[in-house]
Amino acid sequence: MGDFLVYWIGFPITFLLLVMGMSLAARRILGLRIGLVRTAFACLLAMAIASGVFGETTATPTSALATIQLGLSLLVVIGLLAFAEVIVPTGSIPPPTEWWGMLRRRIARTRRYSRITAIAFRHGLGPYLRGRERTSSGLARSLRLALQDAGVTFVKLGQVLSTRTDLLPDDFVDELSLLQDKVPPAKWEDVRAVLDAEVGLDAFKEVDPQPLAAASIAQVHRAVLASGAEVVVKVQRPDVRAVAEGDLDIVSRLAETLQRTRWGSALGVRDLAAGFAAALREELDFRVEARNIAAVAAVSDTSVGLPHVHMSTSRVLVMDRLDGVPVRGTAEDEGLARTLLRFVLRQVMLDGVFHADPHPGNVLLLSDGRLGLLDFGSVGRIDSALRAALQRLLLAIDRSDPAGLTDALLELTSRPEDIDEQRLERALGQFMARHLGAGMRPDVEMFGDLFALVSRFGLSIPPEIAAVFRALATLEGTLGVLSPGFNIVMESRAFANEQISERLTPESVRRTMAEELQAVLPMLRRLPRRIDRITGAMEQGRLSMSMRLFADERDRSFVTGLLHQVMLTVLGATAGVMAVLLLGSSGGPQVVPDVGLYQVFGYNLLIVSVLLGLRVVVAVFRPRS
Repeated sequence: MGDFLVYWIGFPITFLLLVMGMSLAARRILGLRIGLVRTAFACLLAMAIASGVFGETTATPTSALATIQLGLSLLVVIGLLAFAEVIVPTGSIPPPTEWWGMLRRRIARTRRYSRITAIAFRHGLGPYLRGRERTSSGLARSLRLALQDAGVTFVKLGQVLSTRTDLLPDDFVDELSLLQDKVPPAKWEDVRAVLDAEVGLDAFKEVDPQPLAAASIAQVHRAVLASGAEVVVKVQRPDVRAVAEGDLDIVSRLAETLQRTRWGSALGVRDLAAGFAAALREELDFRVEARNIAAVAAVSDTSVGLPHVHMSTSRVLVMDRLDGVPVRGTAEDEGLARTLLRFVLRQVMLDGVFHADPHPGNVLLLSDGRLGLLDFGSVGRIDSALRAALQRLLLAIDRSDPAGLTDALLELTSRPEDIDEQRLERALGQFMARHLGAGMRPDVEMFGDLFALVSRFGLSIPPEIAAVFRALATLEGTLGVLSPGFNIVMESRAFANEQISERLTPESVRRTMAEELQAVLPMLRRLPRRIDRITGAMEQGRLSMSMRLFADERDRSFVTGLLHQVMLTVLGATAGVMAVLLLGSSGGPQVVPDVGLYQVFGYNLLIVSVLLGLRVVVAVFRPRS
């Protein structure tokens, strides 16, 4: 019984201690955090190999052979772990505790893939999925219906595509624009349940079951609060968040795949997908929209009506009802178009907070003759530095100044290190001659050519500026509804000139000079003392200049890592050469028959050499963070 307990209790404890020791040694030698599962498998295999190699010599154990046996076991463990680390790096496979969740998500994702594919085939898009393109007059409508049936994420994707007149033909833009306000409403019973769970039905005197509008994420109902105020209630569609998260996972995986292609990498598909996902997640939280409304209202005038928020949760938003009708189908009015453009431009250029999705479905013609803005789920923010650079860019375009446009463009974008500024300036000069020459009328195609030029020179537009131009592109469609033929570029230039003229008034100049003087005054106060110190040091011959080499932490880390690998390589090679010399020597006392002490030292040095070499190999193949 005692032997039985010793075997069944002592052996697991011994093996566990061995695994922990091997894991600690592997981590120290390879410089990695190795999981216990793969370490245990490596230890089992190492013990089997070591037992097979030394099976015949275990009858006469010696301390010298014990070192070789231990070193060989460690070598096998490290070799197996190094091989596994190169093939399957640590962390690339989740732990077993997460496998069940991963399996469930994979099954759900596969079902969603199948459903989306079935929707595409049902609407006649199958040949395009198989790469067999064919001409079809109803392709735009089929795409719109397929996106609408696919759910919220793909509806939002269609809405984004409907603003890209530079990429899609007019028939596609017209069809996809219907996704803005022609989505089937959800059942009232489901909407009522969401409303009751979020704010409670006792907060309302009545709620109209028939929605005023239905969008991809939510629908709007007319209601009356218990206080008697007439409001509209924006209620999120039931289960829309779970569906959107699953679809965003699919979009993210597709983006990772496309990022490996040349054109996908050039377009930055991964970043575009991440930006789309972040924007959609913000729209799914109505508390963000409530804060957006407050931020826009705080810096806006009364030329355009904005709703007032009464209460908000993550899925319900209660606002004042704007008494009006959508601008689509209303009488044409150039004055209203100009008012809306100036309202948005003032938000972009001066306030830094702007409505990022002013499509016709989000603009109302109010009963008092003003325009009203709805749906603040997508709001852009731009800091003062980018606003100033954007103003300089528009000013350079207005003055046809290639040098100024080059400087402003380089301030707005992330520039590569090897950019040829002179060639960029010449290209921008040709761009201006083509679009801003005598007799030319600038239009939005000018900005499309400007973006193409930016992409050709490898410049990267910040997401904030991309949101500005996307909002202006969307606004152009709305202005075309209010006043066909309205030239957004000419009106924007007139607005910029007015702002510049306002800044050149004596009062504005005096205020600007006072602000700048307040900023530099502390520096001017310290300047005489610093000049006195410098001149005094020069007179006494003590003026010196110090420059730190490798001041950047990244440079120090790179050099340290490089020296580390070089030292390990030299030590491993030296140990290998010494091992070969000792193994070839026949001198020294005999440890066991046919094995001398020099050979024992040689075997141990050979093990050390291989271990150091494995450390270098793992360091070379390890992914850089």
